[in-house]
Amino acid sequence: MDVTIAIDAMGGDHGVSVTVPAAVAYLHDHPNDTIVLVGLAEAIEGALRSAGISGEHPNLRIHPATEVVGMDEQPQSALRGKKDSSMRVSINLVKSEEASACVSAGNTGALMATARYVLKTLPGIDRPAIASFLPTNTGQVCMLDLGANTDCTAEHLLQFALMGSTLVTALEHKPSPTVGLLNIGSEDIKGNEVVKQAAELLRGSDLNFYGNVEGDDIFKGVTDVVVCDGFVGNVALKTAEGVAKMMGGFLKEGFSRNLFTKLAALVSLPVLKAFKHRLDHRRYNGASFLGLKGIVVKSHGSADAFAFQCAIERAAEEARGGMLQHISEHVEKWHHARQTTAGEAI
Repeated sequence: MDVTIAIDAMGGDHGVSVTVPAAVAYLHDHPNDTIVLVGLAEAIEGALRSAGISGEHPNLRIHPATEVVGMDEQPQSALRGKKDSSMRVSINLVKSEEASACVSAGNTGALMATARYVLKTLPGIDRPAIASFLPTNTGQVCMLDLGANTDCTAEHLLQFALMGSTLVTALEHKPSPTVGLLNIGSEDIKGNEVVKQAAELLRGSDLNFYGNVEGDDIFKGVTDVVVCDGFVGNVALKTAEGVAKMMGGFLKEGFSRNLFTKLAALVSLPVLKAFKHRLDHRRYNGASFLGLKGIVVKSHGSADAFAFQCAIERAAEEARGGMLQHISEHVEKWHHARQTTAGEAI
């Protein structure tokens, strides 16, 4: 299935110097897909020339936008005051079905506010959630929410679990992925009231609920999905990123200490390269805004071209995997089952 991806070319810390080369590289690997670069036409054209694209490209086009959302701009200011921003126009292309998905490295708050306003949420979903895949001992895990909702009810956590499970099924073709609820202990008595209530709802759902998982279980790969509120999820994510950078720094410092350690580094080079590749956060770049009536993927603002290309890959995978349809069907089925159960109870 060929897909069309709208890219907010102006978003992120580096703008067109990253987004345009990433788009060109993506098309090189996926020549049948289409990329729409949204933003200031002159800047995009200059970046395309620098990337070796001087004439028309059959699967790449520019869609002009006259405004740019700043990385530190307030979400409401961007939403109300910049209706022709590259971010909003990209999302509009998804709404009009001119694009299968959009990718932006821009301001997270503005992107979520704009996407929610333009696309709306799916029926049965109260709040969108930010989901991303993280490396584990056994492969990868889908974790959500990673920052969109700092205060959640038990019902919200159940909805997150439903969407995360459906995302894993759509992308990894696992019919019944396991779901873990992030907690301070594996025992049922642990956690605050919201988490305890969420566990009860999950046990009563048709999801493959594993039970409570602790922080160290995330990277063991104990479950396919880990669910938490956005406050906890964002702290956990940033902590993991910090630990990974610290480990890399320790290794670099240790192997560069003297001549003997430098020689040891040469001998260990294949292992070090494999280690670096496995923990390379750029490979996991691209967080999905789940629960919207459209596919929106958020790239890290400081992403380089390789990382941004990975975010484009994520958006294309979701579009090809029919993620929106799967989530809609699963949510509808879940609501029907709940209404039936409630009717029987009456």
